[in-house]
Amino acid sequence: MSVAERCRTMTSFLVMDVLEAAQRMEREGRSVIHLEVGEPDFDTPECICRAASEALAQGHTHYTHSLGIPELRTAVSEHYGERYGVDVDPGRIVITQGTSPAMFMVFSALLEQGDKVITSDPCYACYHNFIRFPGGEPVTVPVSEEDGFQLRVSAIRKVMDERVKAILINSPANPTGTLLSDERMQAIAELADEAGIRVVSDEIYHGLVYEGRERSILEFSDRAIVFNGFSKLYAMTGWRLGYTIVPEKFVRPMQKLCQNFFISANAQAQWAGVAALKQAGGDVARMKGIYDERRRYMLDRLKGMGFSIPNEPTGAFYVIVNMRHLAERFEGSSLKLAYDILEKAGIGVTPGIDFGPGAEGYIRFSYANSLENIAEGMDRLERYVAQAGQ
Repeated sequence: MSVAERCRTMTSFLVMDVLEAAQRMEREGRSVIHLEVGEPDFDTPECICRAASEALAQGHTHYTHSLGIPELRTAVSEHYGERYGVDVDPGRIVITQGTSPAMFMVFSALLEQGDKVITSDPCYACYHNFIRFPGGEPVTVPVSEEDGFQLRVSAIRKVMDERVKAILINSPANPTGTLLSDERMQAIAELADEAGIRVVSDEIYHGLVYEGRERSILEFSDRAIVFNGFSKLYAMTGWRLGYTIVPEKFVRPMQKLCQNFFISANAQAQWAGVAALKQAGGDVARMKGIYDERRRYMLDRLKGMGFSIPNEPTGAFYVIVNMRHLAERFEGSSLKLAYDILEKAGIGVTPGIDFGPGAEGYIRFSYANSLENIAEGMDRLERYVAQAGQ
């Protein structure tokens, strides 16, 4: 019997392939600086861990309501009210085992076979597989570094047709670290409302903004759908806790998906999420300040090597760099360049092609690592670049 086509044709997450190759090298005794994965290097704040321990001690070890504990749904609602000034009914909030299951369920509830979702190119590597798995079709709109990697409504209009059901945005964005301007978010929301479709906004990097201010799509449209979670801002990747905010008509379909495929999110992690939203503000501010220091250091070092970064990233924890002149040695392949950097310099990096054809020839660096390790990684990269130019 053959493997189902939807799995056979699914693309791999290339950054994980690079990470696993780097880990093999480390097991062989090689030194590797990890600048590939977008995972906070900080430990989860103590107040969050304490809340989880208390939840265990109090016997919160059973299934919860399939949509999430009321306390966490209320805390998320209050968070969006305080941060963005929007009124979100807790009944529209669905707690999930990380943001990825939220994407799986939203696109399953939103798309019929052949329906389309518009994304930018480049965009987060896994979006297209989440869209394709329930039978949808991703439609890409190229964005350019010179334009801040921002979606233009005029370009979106060119690919609109009757099968388009949503426009997917991500601000701050992975892999670019850039923010959508207020004006473009407003224009995208107006276009979606005019066409009777949804804006789906991935807000997982909200809170990690160093210049300017992030905006929630819910400030511009009450018809929109939001993804968010605790992994990035609160250094909780291993806790697997996220949520989605959906229009009321989607709540019951989402609940049935939760009940059938996931039962409920982890009970202790949900109580930890309440503590994260209510108690971890000081810890978040500390981590954010350190990220910003790393960001500025990495940008200075990369520019010192001669790389052009016309639109500096102001959010998330990524810098994406045009390295096409180095990739020319590998027929333009950023994947081959990434493996060469790993093998010869001992630096794990992410190939731009992971995020779409528009990022081919680029390399993404993550500064979710210590300043000491980033400095060593930049030293190694500087030597690699010098040798490549010989």
